[in-house]
Amino acid sequence: MDSNQIADERATFHAELRSAVRKLCERFPDEYWRELDKSGGYPTDFLQAMTAAGYLGALIPTEYGGSGLGITEASIILEEVNRSGGNAGTGHAQMYIMGTLLRHGSQEQKERYLPAIASGALRLQAFGVTEPDAGSDTTRIRTQAVRKGDDYVVNSQKIWTSRVEHSDLMLLLVRTSTPDKSEKQSAGLSILLVDLREAVGNGVTIKPIETMMNHHTAEVFFEDLVVPAQNLIGEEGKGFRYLLDGLNAERILIAAECVGDAHWLIERSVAYANKRVVFGRPIGSNQGVQFPIAQAYAHLRAADLMRFEAARLFDANQPCGGEANMAKMLAADASWEAANVAIQTHGGFGFAREYDIERKFRETRLYQVAPISTNLILSYIGQHMLKMPRSY
Repeated sequence: MDSNQIADERATFHAELRSAVRKLCERFPDEYWRELDKSGGYPTDFLQAMTAAGYLGALIPTEYGGSGLGITEASIILEEVNRSGGNAGTGHAQMYIMGTLLRHGSQEQKERYLPAIASGALRLQAFGVTEPDAGSDTTRIRTQAVRKGDDYVVNSQKIWTSRVEHSDLMLLLVRTSTPDKSEKQSAGLSILLVDLREAVGNGVTIKPIETMMNHHTAEVFFEDLVVPAQNLIGEEGKGFRYLLDGLNAERILIAAECVGDAHWLIERSVAYANKRVVFGRPIGSNQGVQFPIAQAYAHLRAADLMRFEAARLFDANQPCGGEANMAKMLAADASWEAANVAIQTHGGFGFAREYDIERKFRETRLYQVAPISTNLILSYIGQHMLKMPRSY
């Protein structure tokens, strides 16, 4: 089979995958997401449907019960969720967080947990990293894990730990030793797998944080939490490297969600601009309305190309840090531009809940800040790609 045939087959598979995800999402229309947004509810039945279809196990190898797909296919799945008006934020974490377990966990850990995650019997949707005094400066975290015999005892606090209330398992970045002057600050960081089913109420306290969108994030407090040493992921002291290893996947998946949001917002803007008549003609015939939508679409298409380039490199096991970061930044910018255009196009109706524009406006604003801010991405580009001095 030549390269053209391979490319054609892949394109056909991707089209079929998009169609299948879109069909599943039809069971969860705007009203479903609107009500969850209003009540602060969790999309449990949506996630169950996605799991049953094999979508949340897309990146888990087939030998562990997953679909064995690449990051390209995983990104298409999440894009289509958001393009259908949904919010894939609750699902993307289960895709990429398990990568730390897959790449660095022991064989026993993988055999124990990955099949259950793939089937939906267990949820691994939370990663405790950020702390009140250590946001993007991850090496400054203070969560201590002290080895005592066959256990670690954990004390401290995490913040902005999303989906932790709805997860069975959580990965937790801790400090197991303090680096000396000759070592990097990242030395001594380790990752533990915490079974929240046992830990909550026995050393773990979760305090939800109310936010402007329905994001299910929380503070997590640790007080003498006992974690078996067998739950250490990989080697002690190498957790920071393991964390970085999964960030490119996260960036690419977030970029895909932003692409989906931008498509949804632009499609809604075009539809409204074509049917809304003011002064005897559709408002879309006015350049002041039409051009901003067209420009948002152009920026979306450019961001989408970077998303697929980053995914291609990732799936080929090639370096893709720059591309993954740029994809996330460009896609987040494109979706935020499309959100503002949608509000402007809809006028007063853009603020009405029944149109869902204001919901998507709030949801897509998050990605200017999280999971990494635009300024840090620009710093990465400046230092690592353009070889300028470190800016922070």
